[in-house]
Amino acid sequence: MTDVIDDYIVVGDEIADTAAPGGPIERRWDERKFNAKLVNPANRRKIKVIIVGSGLAGAAAAATLGEAGYNVVNFCYQDSPRRAHSIAAQGGINAAKNYRNDGDSVYRLFYDTVKGGDFRSRESNSYRLAQVSVNIIDQCVAQGVPFAREYGGLLDNRSFGGVQVSRTFYARGQTGQQLLIGAYQALERQIAAGTVEMHTRHEMLDLIMVPEEDGTERARGVVVRDMVSGEIETHTADAVVLCTGGYGNVYFLSTNAMGCNVTATWRAHRKGAYFGNPCYTQIHPTCIPVSGDYQSKLTLMSESLRNDGRIWVPKKKGDTRKASDIPEDERDYYLERIYPSFGNLVPRDIASRAAKYQCDDGKGVGPGGLGVYLDFADAIARMGRPAVEAKYGNLFDMYARITGEDPYSEPMRIYPAVHYVMGGLWVDYDLQSNLKGLFVGGEANFSDQGANRLGASALMQGLADGYFVLPSTLPDYLAGSTGFTPVDDDHPAVIKAREEVEERIEKLLSIDGSRTVDSFHKELGHIMWEYCGMERTEEGLTKAIGLIRDLKKQFWSDVKVTGVNEELNQTLERAGRVADFIELGELMCIDALNRAESCGGHFRAESQTEEGEAARRDELFAYVSAWEWGDEKPILHKEPLEYEYIEMKARSYK
Repeated sequence: MTDVIDDYIVVGDEIADTAAPGGPIERRWDERKFNAKLVNPANRRKIKVIIVGSGLAGAAAAATLGEAGYNVVNFCYQDSPRRAHSIAAQGGINAAKNYRNDGDSVYRLFYDTVKGGDFRSRESNSYRLAQVSVNIIDQCVAQGVPFAREYGGLLDNRSFGGVQVSRTFYARGQTGQQLLIGAYQALERQIAAGTVEMHTRHEMLDLIMVPEEDGTERARGVVVRDMVSGEIETHTADAVVLCTGGYGNVYFLSTNAMGCNVTATWRAHRKGAYFGNPCYTQIHPTCIPVSGDYQSKLTLMSESLRNDGRIWVPKKKGDTRKASDIPEDERDYYLERIYPSFGNLVPRDIASRAAKYQCDDGKGVGPGGLGVYLDFADAIARMGRPAVEAKYGNLFDMYARITGEDPYSEPMRIYPAVHYVMGGLWVDYDLQSNLKGLFVGGEANFSDQGANRLGASALMQGLADGYFVLPSTLPDYLAGSTGFTPVDDDHPAVIKAREEVEERIEKLLSIDGSRTVDSFHKELGHIMWEYCGMERTEEGLTKAIGLIRDLKKQFWSDVKVTGVNEELNQTLERAGRVADFIELGELMCIDALNRAESCGGHFRAESQTEEGEAARRDELFAYVSAWEWGDEKPILHKEPLEYEYIEMKARSYK
């Protein structure tokens, strides 16, 4: 294995998170906040912060920093901050409130997060996330987020995968939408107050790094394209915050909105920002199966459905009978059989692989045998249809509209699909990347989820970073920014960054090849799903790297980008994003090839137990992979993972 990977990478220096405090884990966040330098209110008015992205992390950070008195400039590529992809999250948000009195606590949420991530996340970050979670719900309730309530008026909870307590707060199947509206209202208040300057329909295309007099380079601005006029603009500030989401669309078919992309973080990576654990991709087990080549995305069915729905397949291979014609004793409720302690609520990576195994064994249902049943017959009989409608009605309606099938009378058909990514830009405890002045929040960073994210923890991390972490750690950096040299548009570093963006656009428009942008994206997606999807092998990953490199050459010689830059040009937008996806796809495969173990969503076929479960190799791979851009080969920096409060052991949900 070592000989193979040496052909693809250079091993660099080991790194560490020097911002993480020591001492008792329950006191680390309070100690970090107390010891951080502060910016007095009069000086805040002199400081400008650029925030890219307006989802939960971006909108929350912009609103909170604006409220504190900083000058914030916020960019998003959507026509409104309300259209950020956070709106698509359905099932809920975790918080260690223990409202059900079923044994939950901050420590248990911390433990579940680290275990669910297969012991590949940082203890300090995961504990802080659990600690801050209890404040998030109070914040959102105060904003008017309409969480579901029990008969007596108390906030209701339900369960999600990988846990044995009920800690997930929800607003039917629209939790992300309601939370985003809360953050959006807070953001709009600051826009009206003049502390936040909002730029919609602007896409970040590069990061501006400016050297100080002492030679230290700092992130001081961004290059953006006005997506309506095509104008290339430069904006400078004292710090830059990226809250631009994940990169699941590298697979083409995913649950992400079509506009979701990696360009902002990838451009920062090419400027020197380390990319952490890019191969950690989450496959969500509860999605509507692919129905044809015409599809541009897949539809997520909330994990909350696994609270009351039961997952099964026919016991007999190739059984094509209708679900209602298959008697109970001929059904295999395989998650309940294999994992009796957790049943249908095992973590997403385990549930996804289990579904794949059933379908590979010839027991799948629906077209191509690529589906398993999610059945609510027992729940309807137990609770009554009105109760099921009250909890899941909008999800059932969505399924019916898309498939033309009635999930109240016949089981849903589901199959795993690409959803969330645990990888992202490497950050320290303060959420600052290795580039001074560049901070990263939400799904765009790698920091909290390890190798697999527990359900309902994405919204938790986005709001934790935006409302509580960044507003506490960014001032420590900004306390010295009043002394930073002002950066004007005619600064050499600004001019150079702008020219690089313009040259790249001109190159894309000048190729005038024969293949569409989407054809390249689909081909890349097929390679990634086939060789770097639910199961990876050394042979497959090596093949994928070669295929992607060939695809990159074809792209830059044969892509056809119509139109011009100086107008609305969606083909140009997609071309830039796909070019970055191709480079990211190669790094994902290299990272997966290097990590010759199975952990969480990264499953190497060569590293599994006799029962087909993931087999970690802690003695070799208990580290974060932080990749530095290299012109010839990517450079791997390892950050060792050490556990003081949780014992590293094989995950068991049986």
